[in-house]
Amino acid sequence: MEDTAREEPAMEETALDPLLAEAAGAVAGEGAPPGGPRAQAATMRVNEKYSTLPAEDRSVHIINICAIEDIGYLPSEGTLLNSLSVDPDATCRYGLYFRDGRRKVDYILVYHHKRSSGSRTLARRAQHGDTPFGARSLKQDHPLPGKGAPLDAGSAEPPVDYHEDDKRFRREEYEGNLLDAGLELERDEDTKIHGVGFVKIHAPWNVLCREAEFLKLKMPTKKMYHINETRGLLKKINSVLQKITDPIQPKVADHRPQTMKILSYPFSREKQHLFDLSDKDSFFDSKTRSTIVYEILKRTTCTKAKYSMGITSLLANGVYAAAYPLHDGDYEGENVEFNDRKLLYEEWARYGVFYKYQPIDLVRKYFGEKIGLYFAWLGVYTQMLIPASVVGIIVFLYGCATMDENIPSMEMCDQSYNITMCPLCDKTCSYWKMSSACATARASHLFDNPATVFFSVFMALWAATFMEHWKRKQMRLNYRWDLTGFEEEEEAVKDHPRAEYEARVLEKSLKKESKNKEKRRHIPEDSTNKWKQRVKTAMAGVKLTDKVKLTWKDRFPAYLTNMVSIIFMIAVTFAIVLGVIIYRISTAAALAMNSSPSVRSNIRVTVTATAVIINLVVIILLDEVYGCIARWLTKIEVPKTEKSFEERLIFKAFLLKFVNSYTPIFYVAFFKGRFVGRPGDYVYIFHSFRMEECAPGGCLMELCIQLSIIMLGKQLIQNNLFEIGIPKMKKFIRYLRLKRQSPAHHEESVKRRQRYEVDYNLEPFAGLTPEYMEMIIQFGFVTLFVASFPLAPLFALLNNIIEIRLDAKKFVTELRRPVAVRAKDIGIWYNILRGIGKLAVIINAFVISFTSDFIPRLVYMYMYSKDGTMHGFVNHTLSSFNVSDFQNGTAPSDPLDLGYEVQICRYKDYREPPWSENKYDISKDFWAVLAARLAFVIVFQNLVMFMSDFVDWVIPDIPKDISQQIHKEKVLMVELFMREEQDKQHLLVTWMEKQRQKDEAPCNHHNPKACPDSLGSPAPSQAYHGGVL
Repeated sequence: MEDTAREEPAMEETALDPLLAEAAGAVAGEGAPPGGPRAQAATMRVNEKYSTLPAEDRSVHIINICAIEDIGYLPSEGTLLNSLSVDPDATCRYGLYFRDGRRKVDYILVYHHKRSSGSRTLARRAQHGDTPFGARSLKQDHPLPGKGAPLDAGSAEPPVDYHEDDKRFRREEYEGNLLDAGLELERDEDTKIHGVGFVKIHAPWNVLCREAEFLKLKMPTKKMYHINETRGLLKKINSVLQKITDPIQPKVADHRPQTMKILSYPFSREKQHLFDLSDKDSFFDSKTRSTIVYEILKRTTCTKAKYSMGITSLLANGVYAAAYPLHDGDYEGENVEFNDRKLLYEEWARYGVFYKYQPIDLVRKYFGEKIGLYFAWLGVYTQMLIPASVVGIIVFLYGCATMDENIPSMEMCDQSYNITMCPLCDKTCSYWKMSSACATARASHLFDNPATVFFSVFMALWAATFMEHWKRKQMRLNYRWDLTGFEEEEEAVKDHPRAEYEARVLEKSLKKESKNKEKRRHIPEDSTNKWKQRVKTAMAGVKLTDKVKLTWKDRFPAYLTNMVSIIFMIAVTFAIVLGVIIYRISTAAALAMNSSPSVRSNIRVTVTATAVIINLVVIILLDEVYGCIARWLTKIEVPKTEKSFEERLIFKAFLLKFVNSYTPIFYVAFFKGRFVGRPGDYVYIFHSFRMEECAPGGCLMELCIQLSIIMLGKQLIQNNLFEIGIPKMKKFIRYLRLKRQSPAHHEESVKRRQRYEVDYNLEPFAGLTPEYMEMIIQFGFVTLFVASFPLAPLFALLNNIIEIRLDAKKFVTELRRPVAVRAKDIGIWYNILRGIGKLAVIINAFVISFTSDFIPRLVYMYMYSKDGTMHGFVNHTLSSFNVSDFQNGTAPSDPLDLGYEVQICRYKDYREPPWSENKYDISKDFWAVLAARLAFVIVFQNLVMFMSDFVDWVIPDIPKDISQQIHKEKVLMVELFMREEQDKQHLLVTWMEKQRQKDEAPCNHHNPKACPDSLGSPAPSQAYHGGVL
């Protein structure tokens, strides 16, 4: 009985001696499948599908190797196989093909197996026919590792692992259903990876045609047409540009603009004559083949459980460890066969080609439309950053050039003014000279000048232009990739329910059944109701998710948890920002007590720099935490499909990371220095920490420092070091683990590993959400606060040049090949980008009007200046305070620190002087400046919004030439079908004419009276003449 669980390798008839043939005959009855000739024939057909060689190439008998071992004619399992095969790895191109070297591996299923658990039970069940797939799955073409010797009758039976047996039976049924779906399978458990088995899947031609028609895949026809070319001046400009950009074009076929395009049409088996089937092996490329197989895997179910289990549930429950398509081959090495992966690595995924354009068409061909659109969007975004960077550099250089002409900063640096400022903290801080803040004031002019306003308007229009340019580029790609008629609603209908959703539906249905059983205990049932219940139970595994659905009541606890958790995490972010504020205040007070003059003179810079670094570390850590929490919150909602899961995850992750990244910047921009109070009546936190004040030059310089450090730190540490370092570390750990398992033959095993083994050791593809997220957050840094940091686009450009090649290298070398997904746009990310662009206009309006001194300067120049210049502006923005009005315990402990007694100190605010009747009240100047600020916000916001909408309206979403080409394709397709119908009609008329002539021939020569004409009835040609088919 143990022999039936063993694999039965093939041996050539000429290799069998008489004794061996006798042994084979002795076990022939035991190894044959039960059920007579029909069952044996069915098993043989299944074995042909599982076999490593086609039926016509096998002159081999399947025998039981176990019996041969028993009589002592087989020393080991490997000896016989090695003698019958000549380098099988070279024949199958090291795992890219089946063992016959003809059938291409389109997909891989990976599972973990234990060598001895439950083998007797499996054999027993298979022999008794408990599962129809048991016999055919256990008869494999090469021996399983660890099953070389049979168990003696007296040996102890190993313990049965029923959990592993259940997984094995589910795999057997699932693989049997895959065979029924037309796929061909081949198993390999004799691998270099201990305890891991692989199932290789191949889709034959008829299955590919069937599924391509079902999926409505557009495939190239025989028809080609000319693309409308530009003429005149535009043609000359394009030719000049092509010559200029030729050195930076990738050396990839079909990358240049094409003059001819193949007409594509949704594949149909009835219209195969329309398609170019000259080379059937390459008609469906590897990306399309894996997509088709994945659709079958999602659709095929395993019903041994109480409910339907697709590949997603089988993966989630550990029945299979992984499922993935194979890479096309190695990407580097001396004797590596040329393939698309190697070409992508050489022309795209190396840092040495950073200056070249991306081969987007090849990326789409290899990875699919969804990933191709991501890299196309990233390329367009990076290209659009070039003009923004140039203008930002010009604005920065303008600030440098006009620094010595800035009157307010010159007045602040002029020591002859001798302006004494009030203390920055209670008791420990003393009075200080305004001239000590000279460096900060001069530096703030680099970013706080009239050119900044122009740059803010420019970046708002830049964002609108970028969105419109991307929409046009997207339409061009849709046309080029034959996605113009593709609707994602079609994909949503076919989207398979997630494993977690199926499990939750099962749980709900089981609870419902248990309640019904409790009710039926008290209510007697007739035979009809019992029969109906049996039918319902039998149909439970058909498709449970189609009958039972989760309602909002089922998800209400998850929704409540989501809302509470998000509010709590936002509160945690605010609490951390508050903690950093308290750190800044307490550190400034502590440094003020230092005896070193250099330390006290650099208090503001020291506190700002250290606080920003703390913020950066906290932001990076919380980003990782919030990403995990957002995924957990999305999982407990149990979305039905992967698309719904991805959209909900994106929304939560973006909300949390947006708050986490921008809260410290929002504080400096809009809250710091706004609620300070005044000397003698300050605002305190927890009755002990006095609120921070802005420097005399304003908070814009500090905002610039905060933004630059957080942006550059996130890009350098999180986006680059993490993406480079973590994969390298994981790869090194896997290397050490593999070396520990087989230290003696490690190098040899690495060289001889199959393609699917190598790909199994790569990182699984986790989706594009992390890639998009880091770019969207960067887009926020570039647009939201660009008024305070004009160099942000430049640093984003430098980062993205590296980011493109970093992501490309990760996809080509570090990740398993993802399943190609069709998509015609970037989805919800486009709406997020538009939202950030609109928000950027509002935020920059407030930054210019409230954070910078641009508006107060304009008000002073046109309302208060005597000569129309900025002389006296600094004195105008400072209010006076009598030191005798300090509250008890708040005056400086060393009032003579400056060397003289101070009677009046100054502070930045618009208040009445101490000698006024309403001393320290808000002055009229404050209200005039506030009114001007609000007016600027309204005018700026509406003007820029109008200009952005105008740009949106002027630039059409679909380029004119693309719309013409799409229309031309439709016309050509109609002409093609009309011509086909005319040919059919012509053939039919010709055939009918021949039939009429055949019918008339005996009439003319033998019996004229028998002709239809002699009876007065019309001739067939006359009857059908002019008929419509």
